[in-house]
Amino acid sequence: MNILVVCAHPDDETIGMGGTLKKLSKDHNVNVLFVSEGITARRKSGFVNNPVYDVSDEEMEKMNAEIEIRKEHAQEALKILGINKMRFLDLPNQELDKVPLLRIIKEIEKEIEETKCEIIFTHHFNDLNLDHRVVYEATITAARPLPDSNVSMIASFEIPASTDWKPPYQFRPSLFINISDELSSKVEALKAYHYEIRKPPHPRSKEMTEAGAFRWGSLSGYDASEAFEIIRLRLNDLSKGLI
Repeated sequence: MNILVVCAHPDDETIGMGGTLKKLSKDHNVNVLFVSEGITARRKSGFVNNPVYDVSDEEMEKMNAEIEIRKEHAQEALKILGINKMRFLDLPNQELDKVPLLRIIKEIEKEIEETKCEIIFTHHFNDLNLDHRVVYEATITAARPLPDSNVSMIASFEIPASTDWKPPYQFRPSLFINISDELSSKVEALKAYHYEIRKPPHPRSKEMTEAGAFRWGSLSGYDASEAFEIIRLRLNDLSKGLI
């Protein structure tokens, strides 16, 4: 089965569904599309945030170098998860609202057509992160249910410290995937993004990542699980397994 994951930034794929990616990559063809570069919104190099908007040419040059570093981290993380097919659009971080939505839609349409994907995973519509929301809107538009569409399912994942920080909390999972055997790989892949890992009790720490998997597992009858909200599901052949 062909599966497409549409993410705003490198690391979203691992944070949101790293265990599921490890599971899916064993038997299916998985492609990952990264829409934004995930760096320049910090307005400062060194992987730290600067509370100003304007940025010098020198700092921008340094951040451009860090974009390439983050791509290397993504490649390393996805290698751990068994995936080697990815594409980076490098659109501006936290400024996707300044990019024509049609441009993003067309890029996703291109990916859907080239990968012939049947399942798409992407962000949740109710998210604190602007880029996450834009990517969701672009994805569901690009994957609209035209008669000749191959896409049978679109599902949203949660990004801790983003989806759950947007009140009111609206993530309502309806699909749970057992990652009891893949949780250690998810944690290992997260280490590739070592500039993004936080200390507990931050939701993106190693400890809270594991706790989140155990929580969803406790709500679905597994030792560890990742949760998804199904946005659209079309079944033409009930004998064909979804995942």
